[in-house]
Amino acid sequence: MLAAALMGLAALVIGYSKTALGGLAVVAVAIFASLLPARQSTAAILAVLIVGDLVAVWHYRHDADWAIVRRLLPAVLPGLVLGSLFLRVVDDTTLRRSIGGILLVLVLLQLWVKWRAGEADSTLHERRGVAWAAGTGVGFATMTANAAGAVTTLYLSASGIDKRRFVGTNAWFFLIVNLVKVPFSVGLGLMHWADAGRAALLAPLVLLGGLAGYATVRRISQRTFDVSVLLASALAALALLA
Repeated sequence: MLAAALMGLAALVIGYSKTALGGLAVVAVAIFASLLPARQSTAAILAVLIVGDLVAVWHYRHDADWAIVRRLLPAVLPGLVLGSLFLRVVDDTTLRRSIGGILLVLVLLQLWVKWRAGEADSTLHERRGVAWAAGTGVGFATMTANAAGAVTTLYLSASGIDKRRFVGTNAWFFLIVNLVKVPFSVGLGLMHWADAGRAALLAPLVLLGGLAGYATVRRISQRTFDVSVLLASALAALALLA
């Protein structure tokens, strides 16, 4: 009974994170990892994340910045391949804590950049090397720990786009990335039909969380949103380090 309640909570968090604060999805990842064997949990939650992606894409179907999506996508595949290889040789605890540490450093770096730059817009995210580093990091982090939300949050935060385009871009980007991940998870023997069935059962709660997240984004100011996404990224990093 407790396990079912925790999975329900994770589904709500996924829905909310997909339509509001992307970094919070790692909290759901941690819940699934506590209920299932760590490697099995990565595929189990992937199916639920895809449901959340579909909910988010429906709400923000006209709000994606496709220039950013095209800038990031080419580097994701190499990251997925590296992540798949890394999964074979590293234990789960070391992997999660390493990614958590990297994300925490990125959060601190982003805060430092914002403090130094004030309100001025930065074009750093447009540089090809930065986009490739972010895209590869997304592929690696999402394949190994479903923890790429904070990476894209930091990249999109640096781009300075408004909150609706921020969430819409994140939604479309991760729908594509998570669908591409499915063959990798099947190939590693991690994803099964039971995972799809579990995701279908949890879908109403994902939808409910998505509605709550959509309402949140509509009500809060841009500045509050910017601060919230950085706090969510920090929380994601700490959840992985725990």
